[in-house]
Amino acid sequence: MRHLASVEEAGGALFREHLAHLPPALIGAAPSGGQRADRPGHLLVAVADGEVVGFAHVVLLDDGHATRAHLDQVSVLPQHGRRGTGARLVRAAAEEARWDGFGELSLCTYRDLPWNGPFYAGLGFEVVEPTGVLAELRERERAMGLDEAGERVVMRLELQRPR
Repeated sequence: MRHLASVEEAGGALFREHLAHLPPALIGAAPSGGQRADRPGHLLVAVADGEVVGFAHVVLLDDGHATRAHLDQVSVLPQHGRRGTGARLVRAAAEEARWDGFGELSLCTYRDLPWNGPFYAGLGFEVVEPTGVLAELRERERAMGLDEAGERVVMRLELQRPR
């Protein structure tokens, strides 16, 4: 767990290469593994040769009448990128959510960055209009300045319930 923040922070280089403006939320200190583990949900870690190379963090959001599974973060060390690690982490996160009885997995991301919107679309996620807690989450993202770097969207993946 102690390596998760450094994995997430290493991805900052990709944002610097593709975005003209970097809001502080993209380049600030990442939450520690312990801080992530303290939130209800799932934390999945990818390891290669004994080294943590990536993680996916699914949090549970209270949407008033129901709880929602939300993919809060996926990070893979750049030197381990483009090898399918991120896709495997997202699929594993979706499978965990499915087995916990959730009918969908949501996320917020940049629409046009190759490792964001197009990546998730390739895994079956679709852009949706945010409502409820997802609309509130988008408002918090706007307040943090994330929209200054590019168009953000909410996406969801429909999950087949286990039989």
